[in-house]
Amino acid sequence: MLDNLFGAVKSVSCFAATHIPRRWDERGEPYQATADDAAYAMFELDGGVIATLNRSWCVRVRRDDLVTFQVDGTHGSAVAGLQWCRSQSRINTPKPIWNPDIPQSIDFYKGWQLVPDTTTYDNAFKAQWELFIRHVVEDAPYQWTLREGAKGVQLVELAKQSWKERRWIDVPELPA
Repeated sequence: MLDNLFGAVKSVSCFAATHIPRRWDERGEPYQATADDAAYAMFELDGGVIATLNRSWCVRVRRDDLVTFQVDGTHGSAVAGLQWCRSQSRINTPKPIWNPDIPQSIDFYKGWQLVPDTTTYDNAFKAQWELFIRHVVEDAPYQWTLREGAKGVQLVELAKQSWKERRWIDVPELPA
């Protein structure tokens, strides 16, 4: 997703944690967790773009959708859910006065504009499956090659290395 939308991943810093070490199984019996329940990652992309991704089984949904993606740039921001996207330009961003002793009078949600639908998109999983079938049957081009899969595996391995070594890891270019 990062490569296709924002730029190639140049380096990664990752950390995983077990926030709930004692859990309960389906019978109500306690057990010690053997898997991490949260991951935090930062990525440096081409052009100096920084991306952060956080996932945790320990959070409660307090967002507009089950999954949201937020992109912040110097000229504005966008937040996309599964069915919608909202944006706010820099010029329309509220300028609050910082005073922790009084309640904030600005409704920060109000200034976001719903991005209008200009086309209807089919189910993404169905669309990708159809592209794959066309590739197999008609030899049509297919973007998600074995090399793209290898890049994903490479990034996971480097993220794990970063976590273990607690440092940034550069992502080398895979041969063609």
